[in-house]
Amino acid sequence: MNFHEYPDRDFLHLRLADRIAGQLAEFIRRDGRATLSVPGGATPGPVFDILSGVDLDWGLVSVVLNDERWVPETSERSNTHLLRERLLKGRAAKARLIPLYKPGAEPEEALAELEEGLRPHLPISVLLLGMGGDMHTASLFPGADRLAEALAPDAPLLLPMRAEAAVEPRITLTAPVLRAAIQIHVLITGAAKREAVERAAGLPPEQAPIRAVLDQADVHWAE
Repeated sequence: MNFHEYPDRDFLHLRLADRIAGQLAEFIRRDGRATLSVPGGATPGPVFDILSGVDLDWGLVSVVLNDERWVPETSERSNTHLLRERLLKGRAAKARLIPLYKPGAEPEEALAELEEGLRPHLPISVLLLGMGGDMHTASLFPGADRLAEALAPDAPLLLPMRAEAAVEPRITLTAPVLRAAIQIHVLITGAAKREAVERAAGLPPEQAPIRAVLDQADVHWAE
């Protein structure tokens, strides 16, 4: 991994947002479109706030979450809810959101339809991931019910995932989709996360799922 250390979190957020915006602009110039994949949770929120105000041709950008909790968008636990509050506003309101949730269905029932909606927007141009203290990323949790399937080279684009740490069922991008991204960034903060990502570098993906992308990733860290 390429490890980038920043003097504080504000500087990290500014530099990372600037780098992502620059990469998206390059893809738009080259390909006429770009796909951005982002995590949920609180950590990337400040990066989203900055990106939402960037002067970019957002109408040519498709945005897809790394994963989604199987809850309605009205739920405070919905990653889509977070995206609409922090990223898909201002200038970035013109971006196209690729859904990972379908109301009124179980994850398994909606899988084919969600995959069909995602497929035209692959490969991911710029991928931003987070990482938990247990070294999970997206909803690839150690001990999850379908982790081995999600890590396999022939995994489908999306899989439902259930794990003790996840609370609700999830839908997640699988490891091959994440690895196929052209630019990969991992955002972490705090001493515990730094120790975890360094430890993950020496573990197999079954124990540390972030390991599936670490060799290709730029890891951005601040205390």
